[in-house]
Amino acid sequence: MRRKLFGVVLAVCIGWFQAGALTDAAITTSPEVNGQNQTSATLSCNLTNPTFPVKGHYWTNNGKIIDKSETNSDELYIEHEIKKVDYHSAGLYACVFLTEPQVNATIEVKVPPHVVAYKRSENANEKDKAVLTCMSQGYPLPTDWTWYKLKDDESVETAIVNGSDVKYEMKNTPNKTMLYVKDLDINSDMGMYQCQGTNQMGSHSDKIQLRVRSQLAALWPFLGIVAEVIILIAIIFIYEKRRKPDEINDDDDSGSAPLKSNAATNHKDKNVRQRNSN
Repeated sequence: MRRKLFGVVLAVCIGWFQAGALTDAAITTSPEVNGQNQTSATLSCNLTNPTFPVKGHYWTNNGKIIDKSETNSDELYIEHEIKKVDYHSAGLYACVFLTEPQVNATIEVKVPPHVVAYKRSENANEKDKAVLTCMSQGYPLPTDWTWYKLKDDESVETAIVNGSDVKYEMKNTPNKTMLYVKDLDINSDMGMYQCQGTNQMGSHSDKIQLRVRSQLAALWPFLGIVAEVIILIAIIFIYEKRRKPDEINDDDDSGSAPLKSNAATNHKDKNVRQRNSN
């Protein structure tokens, strides 16, 4: 009985010791990267008081292991260099130390959003519906999307508020926004639109040209074909009209020649018969 009690007490003490040792292990990270005022950065992690020896370490970016960052080194201080801080390199970085248990820490590299139009121009027919789309890249993704209808000089005319008008409908996700323009009018809806994404680091925008075609636009190719056929028929008719008198004269000339020839032949045959009779 005493042996069992001693074993339980010993196990509890070992567990407390290990838990206390694990809580002593810590990673100090630096720096906080802000893409607004930094063009490059060197991320660093410093592991202190590890419970067990370090057998290696590596870096990740948005959950993916960074190439050539894995090593078997037992170093407790590691670095990762970012040569250019922009929307390509922004994200959630983590330094991972291979010890027992594995420990890691994260560093955020933040930049303003990078917003681009999915298509630079969009074409639609009058009375139909147009869909304008913008995408965002970088970290963090936008927390707010705004659309604007621009004037002819591309200055801001007014912000489009979702649900404020039956003509407009916005559908947003963190990395994409879509503006639906309904019942298109060739006079009021055609023009330049601007999409803007905003996160805690700033804002960025892009533009899309909306072109609205008339309802008769689909008929123009057909009308063009019809016009070409009419012109072709008119040319053929005029050509036939002008060449017809000439062909009639040619036919008259070719018909009179054989008559003269036959008359001369008959006269000659008659003279031959008269000589033979004499």
